[in-house]
Amino acid sequence: MRHLARLAAARAAAETLVASGRVPGVVVAVAVDHQKPDVFAVGTDADGHPLAPDDLFPVASITKLATALAVLRLVDRGLIELDDPVDRYVRRAEPHSGVTIRRLLCHTAGFAIDLNAADAPYEPGLTWESLAQACLRANLYHPPASEVLYSNIGYGLLALAVEARAGARFRDALRDLVLTPLGIEGYLGMEPPRAPARIADVRGRYRATPLEPFNSPFWRSLALPWAGLVTTAAGALTLVRAFRGHPPGFLSPPLRTVAVLDQTGDLPGGFIEPLRWNPCPWGLGPEVRGMKEPHWIPAGVGTDSFGHTGASGCLAWAAPGVGVAWAILGARTADNGWLLRHSGTISAAVAGG
Repeated sequence: MRHLARLAAARAAAETLVASGRVPGVVVAVAVDHQKPDVFAVGTDADGHPLAPDDLFPVASITKLATALAVLRLVDRGLIELDDPVDRYVRRAEPHSGVTIRRLLCHTAGFAIDLNAADAPYEPGLTWESLAQACLRANLYHPPASEVLYSNIGYGLLALAVEARAGARFRDALRDLVLTPLGIEGYLGMEPPRAPARIADVRGRYRATPLEPFNSPFWRSLALPWAGLVTTAAGALTLVRAFRGHPPGFLSPPLRTVAVLDQTGDLPGGFIEPLRWNPCPWGLGPEVRGMKEPHWIPAGVGTDSFGHTGASGCLAWAAPGVGVAWAILGARTADNGWLLRHSGTISAAVAGG
């Protein structure tokens, strides 16, 4: 009964949010402990098409949860060691022993947030292979283990380590290591069989062009290991639940326990203002809520709660203290602040706060 009440409260919060005009629509997936998820949709996508529970979305940086799981699966198999330098697995232009797998996973390796535009111009002809070479050439922004600096470059290097140890292109390794074993409908670097929900409020010079981020086949073709996954709300939820031991045996208990604990040693950092915190806890892939303010997850959900957000307007989160996990996929980018300022009403309802 309590779960039904949470679902009803979450739906009411979602309906209120959509009615406010801050986001055209959302799809929400909720799971309690080992139970099957419940999924509901409210509103439309950017083109006015009514959303359905099984709609596909570009989930942006929630992709990093999938990439981290691929790495951790190889750690469990003894093919990657967390404290090895990434240079053991890939050939970077400027090797540095402090750039370890663990630090790449928790964003303390020292790389900038993103590649320099000149190193991998965003234009027709760009591929994952050319982006990968740019990641290998990237220099450190600051010394390893001195700050938490959220980095797409770091996850590009992790994908290359996976390719080296799995002996396959990253998109194929991700499918075999993560998506298929978890039963996730997900697509990286390929066109899905049905059109994804269109995301509103995409900004920048490529808006409404064939190169538009999130919405274009070009964007999807890049197979970005830090942002390119297309999946459903249930798929995003499954990724974060894998760090909670669902399904059993996907990750070894010791490894998944460590993965959701702070690995940064209380370093400060984060993204860009105002999303910088001291300290800035982060696990082996998932962000850890801690005492961060401001934040998209209400403080009452629990300092040990964890998950990830995506700039396309989405989040996947788990709250061990109340045994619940959820995903919110919105049809508007996070740029206008709706995810940070307003999605917390849905999260609070799910967690019973």
